[in-house]
Amino acid sequence: MPGSPPSPSDQPDRTRLSEAQKKENHIKSEQKRREAIRGGFDRLADIVPGMAGQGRSEAVVLEATLQMMREQIDKRQKLIEKAKAKGLDVSSFELDQQTVMAAYEQMERNARDARDVEQGQADAVQQA
Repeated sequence: MPGSPPSPSDQPDRTRLSEAQKKENHIKSEQKRREAIRGGFDRLADIVPGMAGQGRSEAVVLEATLQMMREQIDKRQKLIEKAKAKGLDVSSFELDQQTVMAAYEQMERNARDARDVEQGQADAVQQA
């Protein structure tokens, strides 16, 4: 039937890959995937303050990126509040409250964790 895809019996025989070829293709695909991820983390590290040119783990890059994003959300909210105070319509610039609250809550947790670490270090020094 014209226009319909050929049935499996109408297709020419394709040579099957050997197990070694399949393995090699898989290895190449995996290397390409890892390189793309590594490149993405490198690009991300280049735009996150304090990360450029450092030896770093992906977890460190992600945490620094999240911290930067939370700080940017905070700055944005402050600008929106200033604009509102001047009577400007900022409704198209506002983020949803869930995003804003999640950023503030995480910033508070990070500050609390940092204080706990400092307190633990101070306690360790006193005990020494």
